[in-house]
Amino acid sequence: MRNGGTLLVSTFAVMLLLTAGCFSGGSNAPPEGQRDRGPAAKLSITPADGSKKVAPDTGISVKVTDGRVTRLTVADAKGREVMGSADAGGTWRPRWPLKPSTAYTVSVRATGTDGEQVTARSEFTTLKPKRVLDTGMSPLNGEKVGVGMPIQLLLSRPLAEREDRAAVERSLEVRMSKPVEGAWSWVSDREVQFRPREYWPTGERVTVVAHLAGVRAGRNLWGAKDRAVSFTVGPEHITKIRNSTHRAVVRKNGDVVRTIPVSLGKKGDESYSGTMIAQEKAADVLMDSATVGRPGEYYAHTKWNVRMTYSGMFFHAAPWSVSDQGRRNVSHGCVNANMANARWFYNFTQRGDIIKVTGTSRKLEFGNGPTPWAKSWEDWLAGSALGQSINA
Repeated sequence: MRNGGTLLVSTFAVMLLLTAGCFSGGSNAPPEGQRDRGPAAKLSITPADGSKKVAPDTGISVKVTDGRVTRLTVADAKGREVMGSADAGGTWRPRWPLKPSTAYTVSVRATGTDGEQVTARSEFTTLKPKRVLDTGMSPLNGEKVGVGMPIQLLLSRPLAEREDRAAVERSLEVRMSKPVEGAWSWVSDREVQFRPREYWPTGERVTVVAHLAGVRAGRNLWGAKDRAVSFTVGPEHITKIRNSTHRAVVRKNGDVVRTIPVSLGKKGDESYSGTMIAQEKAADVLMDSATVGRPGEYYAHTKWNVRMTYSGMFFHAAPWSVSDQGRRNVSHGCVNANMANARWFYNFTQRGDIIKVTGTSRKLEFGNGPTPWAKSWEDWLAGSALGQSINA
């Protein structure tokens, strides 16, 4: 990448082909100082000086006659240079789209066939969008997460067209301290997620930048602003819960740190089997069966709750089922533990920790919360609008 939009002469210059004169003898050649050095260079820039409502993804074209371009820079009103480069057709394009409703100045320098330098400038302003695309992002900035945590980009408007989704994907940059393969995948028309092919390495430092300002995401729809978050990956926490043993085996960096007797969902209310993550935590949650269309069946506050699905499967304290924990399933789908174990698990757990449940008759459905590990890598990659992974 070239700094500040500066172009190498060899990639952007328009070269003048000079026809060499034929001389029959040296005596006919004019003295060195009297030879015609050729005309001065002439420059024209598109967008033209004073242009308004320029699309942020517009390339900048410079035409030169009788010379070659030696430098081109693009800067905003505060003098901050824009990174970019020339394509094969000689049009300069920014690395990321220009900002909407922003003034820019293009400065070009060329050397003519006469050997003299000439300069040209063009000042233009990008358009104000009629419709804007706003975003939200997870994890939170500065958060420490588990090895299974996906990156979530949430959109204010639905994007159904593949080309619009691809434009958004191209604007997303993932920087990693320990480069690993990963990919973006669309889980709905309003959400795209990134996960590594395997779990994040412990200690990984990740910065995600959504260069969305100026991205054309549909008809008269433009990204409103850039967004960035940085997070770190904590110790590897993997909990395996087996229905056959009614036990939760908790490991940290591969070592067993606790085995917890549990009770899972009873017949008709089976717990989900699958690879889930700790989606969120809450010290107190009101469990009300009316929210799942079964009013009056249960209504109680539960302590030390770790959410595993959007539909309401939690790992939580259940003092009323202690005698059943480790023996049989009596819950309405949650993972029950005693008060001490549930509190320990709550304090131990990071958002994004892996929780695997096996042996029940109910399979986890993709999209029941952030569930990136419910898909194979091949299926996950198929959800990318660009159809490719990132090997940063």
